[in-house]
Amino acid sequence: MELLISADSHVFEPIDLWRSRLPERFRNASLPISQAQAKSFAAHPGGTDPQARLSEMKTDGVSAEVLYPTVALGLFGLDDPALQRACFEVYNDWLCDYCAVAPERLLGIALIACYDIDEAVEDLRRYRARGLRGAEVWMAPVAGLPFYSAHYDRFWAAAQEVKMPVSLHILTGHDYSRKLFDDPRSNSLEWFRGPVNRKLDSVMTALYDIMFSGVFQRFPGLRLVLVENEIGWLPFVIQQWDYYFKRFRDTLDLPIKRLPSEYFADNVFATFFNDAVGCRQLGFWGTTNCMWSNDFPHPNSTWPKSREKIDQLLGHLPPDQRASVLSSNVANLYGIKTKSLTA
Repeated sequence: MELLISADSHVFEPIDLWRSRLPERFRNASLPISQAQAKSFAAHPGGTDPQARLSEMKTDGVSAEVLYPTVALGLFGLDDPALQRACFEVYNDWLCDYCAVAPERLLGIALIACYDIDEAVEDLRRYRARGLRGAEVWMAPVAGLPFYSAHYDRFWAAAQEVKMPVSLHILTGHDYSRKLFDDPRSNSLEWFRGPVNRKLDSVMTALYDIMFSGVFQRFPGLRLVLVENEIGWLPFVIQQWDYYFKRFRDTLDLPIKRLPSEYFADNVFATFFNDAVGCRQLGFWGTTNCMWSNDFPHPNSTWPKSREKIDQLLGHLPPDQRASVLSSNVANLYGIKTKSLTA
């Protein structure tokens, strides 16, 4: 039976996590958390209980999962640097305890506040030492701190040094996601623009700023993960970047020396779970960079019928390519010892 490792699953943080654990000076701070909507994600006990999680994974035939937050995604849009870092520390500490139950199966991703980059480097190293497998930063930075600035260079260098992949997850930062919990009925036209148009604008801008500003040129060991943005848009965009790079590289002063597609091949990974168009293209590109996920325990997850969905999406691929996107890519990225895993 094929080994399945989800490159993008989620925990569900206890609703009172921050109220009970934040330092006293932050206890009354306003946090972008809608308890009513957050509770809609709490259908599976494994979101909060790691022992229940292992049982739910077995039901779905999944051997390991890379874990991102649910409630805490909105905290990347906070304007208060000290509050954001304190909130992330509370979450990361809780996540360390959660993953410690089965560290080869539950692979936690630390949330890193990037307002102060020295603090970001400190937090990255601290949570790497505590066993978390990657770092998540905002996908849409605050105005004044774009990814093309030198602000992040010490962080990229540290992530490269300690071999900590850096993730950009949807709904994180200073974009449309700050209004995520607005009632969509109040302006349905604008609300519906977010899940596709604005999501892709945010991730394309982030990837462009990082790639074309020479981050991968300066830090060739850095690994970047695009999470829950799907993959069908990537081959077209990378193709177009290659075309215009080749057309204008002799007349424009760009800090990159290689084709964008070459940086992508060496430095960038992307997750998918419900992208029939992107999966049809995997046969000729991306099988070494794309990673399957089940998005569990969110309502649109493929659980508990992930294998049926995989057969629908990836049935056209030969076994070696299926194995790449279902397990080996994510295992190699995060150093997962697959021999110790059984579904």
